[in-house]
Amino acid sequence: MGYALGVDFGTSGVRAILIDTAATPVWTQRVALQRQTPEAWWRALSTVLDRIPEEFRQQMAAIAVNGTSGTVFLCDQRGQPISDILLYNDPRAMSVASVASEVQQRVPPRHPAASSTSSFSKLIWSRQTHSPTANSYFVHQADWLSFRLHGQLGISDYHNTLKLGYDPEFLVYPDWIPQDRPRLPRVVAPGEAIAPITSAISQRFRLPPDCQVHAGTTDSIAAFLASGAKQPGDAVTSLGSTLVLKLLSRQRVDDSRYGVYSHRLGELWLTGGASNTGGAVLQQFFSNQELQELSDRLPTTPSPLQYYPLTQPGERFPINDPNYPPNLDPKPEDSVAFLHGLLDSIARIEAQGYQRLGELGATPLQRVYTAGGGANNAAWQQLRQARLGVPVTPSQDTEAAYGTARLALTPSL
Repeated sequence: MGYALGVDFGTSGVRAILIDTAATPVWTQRVALQRQTPEAWWRALSTVLDRIPEEFRQQMAAIAVNGTSGTVFLCDQRGQPISDILLYNDPRAMSVASVASEVQQRVPPRHPAASSTSSFSKLIWSRQTHSPTANSYFVHQADWLSFRLHGQLGISDYHNTLKLGYDPEFLVYPDWIPQDRPRLPRVVAPGEAIAPITSAISQRFRLPPDCQVHAGTTDSIAAFLASGAKQPGDAVTSLGSTLVLKLLSRQRVDDSRYGVYSHRLGELWLTGGASNTGGAVLQQFFSNQELQELSDRLPTTPSPLQYYPLTQPGERFPINDPNYPPNLDPKPEDSVAFLHGLLDSIARIEAQGYQRLGELGATPLQRVYTAGGGANNAAWQQLRQARLGVPVTPSQDTEAAYGTARLALTPSL
């Protein structure tokens, strides 16, 4: 029997799940991440590998790593960082007028690489601020961590490189990417076996020398792979601090006017968008205990209150307006009625989001799997199912690390 390890690098910690050939989890691990630096990432990954139980260690067959999409930096030929780390949500690239101008001139309209936090925007920023040579490498978080395991610098996957400009349909970099730049990664399919671990890694962590390192993915796609969704029309809604929708579609849909873009998933496309509404708004008004107690008393019929719950002005999807105002009025005296209005309004925005994807050409919605903290709220699930008009069910597994482990076990996912 061979085991597959999936490792998920998040914003505050690292999660790892080891699965057997039946995709059943046999071991899990969590490691805190104190800093967002390559050195801290490697220490966390080393801690995970050190903690693998001996009964599994000698049967390790595959490893894959996911990272936060858009976390990038420059490194030299030995993999040593030579620039600042630009995290997934770092907007500084497009705050520079010359960077914003060059991105606008080069990137086609509605392309996901045009966003302020895209890998491409950060490439242009790095090119203008660090003057990298042709012998330096531009790498994503997952690329670099995988390199530390297999020793081959400059290999990525077409999930991480989508916002760098890589075309997952024709499997090429476009000609609008500048030529005077650092080396860009060679791109393979997510889950593809790249190489076995190095002899140094095998000896250091007492792992089999033929343990294969597989190309990774992004954290959000790993969460989708963990859900159990697999048919066109299946979708995953993540009810976290924000509201993230992903729909498996036969058609590719890209429209930067609404923050919509598609990742390739085998022969299908994973299209979606992210709204700024979500659990962060609920936490402004209710504690976790209050949410649980009040949810048990919620009506399952639609609320007459028509809110647009946001923590501050600005929305990305299904409305794209950086100045879109929050609407939380009127606020009733009854806490149950207020929470009912908030949850039903978020459900309404979710339904509008999937409607938007359908209008743009995606496969019609058939089923919604739910991940995130809101997945356990039964009353909210009923409100959402009424709004969506399709079955709503909890995800098979909510851990992105599980999806990454499945990718390593079955690369054709």
